[in-house]
Parts: sequence; C-alpha cells; structure tokens
Amino acid sequence: MFAGFCQQTNEFLWGIRLNNQRDWFQAHKQEFLDYVQTPMRQLAQEVYDTFAPRHQELPLMMKVSRIYRDARRLHGRGPYKSHLWFSLAVAAEDRWSLPVLWFEIYPTGYAYGMGLYPAKPAVMARFRRQVDQDPGEMLRLARAFEKQDRFRLDAEEYKRPKGNPAPPLDQWYNRKGIDLTCTRPVDDLLYSPALVGEVCEAFESLMPYHRYFTALCQRAD
Repeated sequence: MFAGFCQQTNEFLWGIRLNNQRDWFQAHKQEFLDYVQTPMRQLAQEVYDTFAPRHQELPLMMKVSRIYRDARRLHGRGPYKSHLWFSLAVAAEDRWSLPVLWFEIYPTGYAYGMGLYPAKPAVMARFRRQVDQDPGEMLRLARAFEKQDRFRLDAEEYKRPKGNPAPPLDQWYNRKGIDLTCTRPVDDLLYSPALVGEVCEAFESLMPYHRYFTALCQRAD
C-alpha cells in the first residue's frame, strides 16, 4: 500500500543527480529500492487499479520507468536518471503515438499530466483542420481549461504561426504538440497516501482532452 514518498526519496534523487556514477549508486542502491522504486511502483499500481476500471473502453496499460538510462543515448550524461515516472497509455500497437497520462518525481518536486510525446506533425495538422472546420468541441475544452488553475499548456509553439484563431483557441492552435502539466514543489501531499486520490482526480479531469486527441490520432486522413 502506498504510504507516500518521504524525505529520503528526495535526498536520493538529489544524490544521484550530483553523483551520477556507478560506485555511488551501488553504495546507495538499497535507499533507491526502499524510498524511490518501491513507493513509485505502489503509487502507480494504486492509481492504475483505481483509474483503469473506470475507462475499460480504452483499455489502459501501466508502465514504470527504470532508473537506468539507455546506454545508446547517454550523450555525455551519467548512466542514471534523477527523475522517474509512471505512465498510463492505451494498450495498442501504436500506443506511444496516442495521448499518455503520467506522473513524475524529481529532486525539487513532482508533476503529472497528459500529452502527446512526441506529437506527430500530421496529427497536429489534423487538429488545426478540425478547429478550422468545426471548432465547437475544442472551443468548449479550451474555455474549460481557462477556468481551471491546476494545469498549464506547455507544448512548444511554431515560430511562424499556422493561423490566427480567436481566443481561447489561439493558445492551442499553433502548438507543435499537446502537454498539459501540473507542477508542484515538494510538499505534504507528496509524503501522503492522499497523493493517489489527487492523481486519479487529476487524470479524470484530463479525460475530455484525452478522448478528443485520441480520436484525432486514430482518424484516417
């Protein structure tokens, strides 16, 4: 049962960021197992067990990240990650091209949200055509997003706008992708079992956006 992360969780993540080498990790591996990996897996499992049955139409699969970086992609960095996450993705062959729900923890805090990583240019072009031709549903979603203060829209924008729709659609239209993120500093919630409920509630609030962009991704041009 997830009881919350703890101060040792953040201490380990700071440690691996500042001492990203095998000798340090091996000397502190039990701390990683006890204070990072175990609670992360517990959180992921409880969120999945609570959230996935509500959305059996998808269906969802859960994945927890490993601390080891891909040796083929180190690019001068150390062999370990100082941020770990879990994701809920649609169990489909092309699941990584569909919207993903995620939670991440790092030394200075944690975050959770939904996005397309990466968003295919064809999908975003399809999104712009949909907004041009029938903006109603996205307009409702954009207006609802403006009224909340939990998430922000983070995706990179094109330097040369693709178009100029009226607010609030202008905040979405020229994005290269979709990234809805809630970022929090280290706080009492991180160290509490109530984090399960917060993440489930947050994911539920993102489902209208998840359904909208899943449909766009799966639509044939």
